[in-house]
Amino acid sequence: MSKQRPTIADIAHRAGVSKVAVSYALNDRPGVSPATRAAIKAIAQEIGWRPNSAARALTHARADAVGLALCRPARLLGMEPFFMELISGIESELSPRGCALLLQVVNDPAQELEVYRRWWGEGRVDGVFLADLRSPDPRIEGVAELGMPAVAIGHPSAAGPLTPVWSDDSGALRDTLAYLTALGHRSIARVAGLPDLIHTQLRDRAQGEICAELGLDEPVVIHTDYSGEEGAHATRQLISSPQRSTAIIYDNDIMAVAGLSVAQEMGLDVPGDLSLVAWDDSQLSRVVRPPLTALSRDIPAYGSHAARTLLALVTHGAAPGFEDTAARLVPRGSTAPPRR
Repeated sequence: MSKQRPTIADIAHRAGVSKVAVSYALNDRPGVSPATRAAIKAIAQEIGWRPNSAARALTHARADAVGLALCRPARLLGMEPFFMELISGIESELSPRGCALLLQVVNDPAQELEVYRRWWGEGRVDGVFLADLRSPDPRIEGVAELGMPAVAIGHPSAAGPLTPVWSDDSGALRDTLAYLTALGHRSIARVAGLPDLIHTQLRDRAQGEICAELGLDEPVVIHTDYSGEEGAHATRQLISSPQRSTAIIYDNDIMAVAGLSVAQEMGLDVPGDLSLVAWDDSQLSRVVRPPLTALSRDIPAYGSHAARTLLALVTHGAAPGFEDTAARLVPRGSTAPPRR
């Protein structure tokens, strides 16, 4: 009986590392230390491992798939229209080209980076999307070191060497604050998202600067996890404050709908006693009463532009960043001049 051919699994067992690490080392990809690379290659030579020619040919073939790992609770993803619309836009570009989307929900950014390393090491994707850019964000450097095509869905200031696709949040916020100021509001609060996200920080900074320019009160900002529960809790805090704001901007539509319910539950008239604005428009914003004034943008188009940029990176090795159209304010029944 012939001796079984040595495999990558045999090398991984001898070296005490993962098969992905062995793949990186044998293919001279970044992702392992020089010492580990040398040890793995020495073991491979010692046990007589040789690359399989068919498998080697496959390593140069396209996976016809791209990946997106999301560090958000799965229960929120099912309720939040933004990511569902973003994914629908991505799919609108991938599907006609026979390209699949690998989607995985993870618990933290470190796990997300490990997922990307595994996908790339196993040849399961041709590139990836990075969403919810953070400060600091080890994913940026980690993905760049892999040499994997990647699009950062977020502001260029946080994208590092990755190709960004973004929209101008500060311009949308300026339009909203100017509109509320024209109505007569002077104290405008915001129920914001997670504080470590870059787009939250950019909105925080822009809100402070614009309020100062417009001569408004210093804004009150409460950070949340984007859930309806925390949006409702933040609204109760703001309404119960002795210096109650006359207008509130919410960083997503779920929190705005929850805030509307709390205001009505506490006996406030919307918009007479309190004006509300939702960031990102949706069916939720339009079916409640009164319908919510919202910052509206074409989110599926945003996903489509991100996918188109990533496919260009995969095909050509380079692609310019893309600035998408900024959200536009759509006034509805939830905003009005404050009662004197």
